[in-house]
Amino acid sequence: MSLFANWGNIGKLPELRRRIIFTLLMLGAYRMGMFVMIPGVDRRVVGDVVRKSAGGFQSLMNLLSGGAVERASVFTLSITPYITASIILQLLAMVLKPLEELRKEGEAGYRKINQYTRYGALLIAFGYAINKARELEAMQQAGLEGTRNAVGEPGWGFRITTIITLVTGVAIMMWIGEQITERGIGNGTSLLIFAGIVDGAPNAVFQYFQTKKGDLQPLNLALICAVVLVTVAVIVFFERGQRRIPIYYARRTVGRRVYGGQESYLPIRVNTAGTIGPIFASSLIAFPGQLAAWFPNLPGINAVQSAVQRGDWAFNTVYIALIVFFCFFYTAVTFQAVEVADSLKKQQAFIPSIRQGKSTAEYIDFVLTRVTAGGALYVAAVCVIPTVLSQTLRIPFQWGGTSIMIVVGVALDTVNQIEAQSKRYDGVTSGANRARISGRRAG
Repeated sequence: MSLFANWGNIGKLPELRRRIIFTLLMLGAYRMGMFVMIPGVDRRVVGDVVRKSAGGFQSLMNLLSGGAVERASVFTLSITPYITASIILQLLAMVLKPLEELRKEGEAGYRKINQYTRYGALLIAFGYAINKARELEAMQQAGLEGTRNAVGEPGWGFRITTIITLVTGVAIMMWIGEQITERGIGNGTSLLIFAGIVDGAPNAVFQYFQTKKGDLQPLNLALICAVVLVTVAVIVFFERGQRRIPIYYARRTVGRRVYGGQESYLPIRVNTAGTIGPIFASSLIAFPGQLAAWFPNLPGINAVQSAVQRGDWAFNTVYIALIVFFCFFYTAVTFQAVEVADSLKKQQAFIPSIRQGKSTAEYIDFVLTRVTAGGALYVAAVCVIPTVLSQTLRIPFQWGGTSIMIVVGVALDTVNQIEAQSKRYDGVTSGANRARISGRRAG
């Protein structure tokens, strides 16, 4: 079935249409909430301070929140606390036996772990909110009319209100993300970040032209377009790439019928982790800034924070290491070679020249490790090289490689899910039509 045929089925399939409409409505609600401000904050002062910190911690948080930081929105903390809690729970699941057993229980265990993740996210959000309240109280802007404060009436009243507002904002975003995942199309958490980045694109273009005005510099524009197009093309090429392991099904006779004897393949994606690597890495690399704000007197914390300043070589080194780690980590969590080998054995399937059972699991793990290594290096290169090029060539490029990777990766995953839903429903419909035709002929 062609791509256009799959998309043409959207209007014919009520369930798929409802899922897409529901996703769009949830994203619309999220964007509307972006303009609800924290009470008692001067939005103009906050916006000016954040824009002047381009390339720093504030800029990174503003990117992940879709511009909520500079708007002083209730969604200022973004979905970052949930991502951080998810990282911690997944790491603990590899160490603590009770969590590991919960993960093996299937859907019930997944729901329990997800519940723990929510509680952890709210606890982390509480810590982030305390720091944000103090940060807002300290924000000032010097102008012709004198110094303006971001908070008109600082104190415990403002702090408590801000903490409640920001933690509630995180809870709402978690709910929206989970609703999209369960009742919509795509991964809700990734789509929220996607929506925030895409929303900031028109504003970035407008600011570029407004800043340059009469001096547009066509060469810079051509370089920006070339960087974006090449990056997108590389992402699409690798995201579609697969390593296919051939699989054969043994023949077996049941009565007079012969089953099996077919040839298939086990697809292993070049980037099995998708956009999880850069999203997790971006969230975790922002943590030293939060830690420095919570414990300013902690020995060595200021040195760590300055070492991972955005755009510095140390930042890029740490960022690449985190991306590679999370690509391997997420792949190991989601793709269990032993379980795949057991499933093939139960189906009487085998890989040519490889014994069933342990040997099959070792071979799949070997192939998966090699493919993931290449995929992790590709993700790291895409996330870092465009940013380094823009800094080296002095191109005023607002979007970094991470932004492009998240946008294109999430878009491809969502499109794949829509196509899969379309094919599935089309297959059901075709099967029902064939059954009706057969029934009429029999009658």
